[in-house]
Amino acid sequence: MVIPYYVSPEQMVQDKAEYARKGIAKGKSIVSLQFDQGVLLVAENPSSSLNKISEIYDNIAFAGAGKYSEYENLRKAGIRHADLKGYAYGREDVNARSLANAYSQLIGDIFSHEIKPLEVEILVSEIRTDGQVGLYRISFDGSIGDEERFAAIGGQVEEINNLLAKQYRPDLDLKGALALAVAALATAGKQAIPAKQLEVALLDSNYTGRRFRRLSQQEVSELVQER
Repeated sequence: MVIPYYVSPEQMVQDKAEYARKGIAKGKSIVSLQFDQGVLLVAENPSSSLNKISEIYDNIAFAGAGKYSEYENLRKAGIRHADLKGYAYGREDVNARSLANAYSQLIGDIFSHEIKPLEVEILVSEIRTDGQVGLYRISFDGSIGDEERFAAIGGQVEEINNLLAKQYRPDLDLKGALALAVAALATAGKQAIPAKQLEVALLDSNYTGRRFRRLSQQEVSELVQER
């Protein structure tokens, strides 16, 4: 008689979580923080062809850490969700909170029902029409963190958050915010990060309509060198 293989639900959840954490830890970190002109997103990204930071909608940005193919699929799903909601109701009805909730349900269902969880952690950032900022971090198990001022995903986020908590100021300009984000990412990696390996984008509160703007390599290099 063959004895069925059995794993307790608690052990299965623990194993899935450990598997996902290990996969996410292999990836480079991403920082998002509020500054005097909006929201800045900075990622350590050695690849010049694959983006970790992207636009989802007019005033919403997406960042993903972990397995590229998985968070790229999530990015596309988020764009479809936002476009359909904006078309069916109105562009003003598309917001980061509802998008984060949709991501939470999708990622949580995969974590609960599939054998292999997603090896991703994502960040949804927004500048609302009233000028307020929204930062939502969604973990591999679908849990949502409604962050204030700054957020970090992927890699060694504990070291990043510790440095940001000590040095963050709400009146930072673009140059100061970028300097702080780069310093936080370098703390996690224990080494300086060349400007050519930085992917930088922002949600600019001075813009109307589409507020997402990606900084060119030249702009990033000039801002880093000016520090």
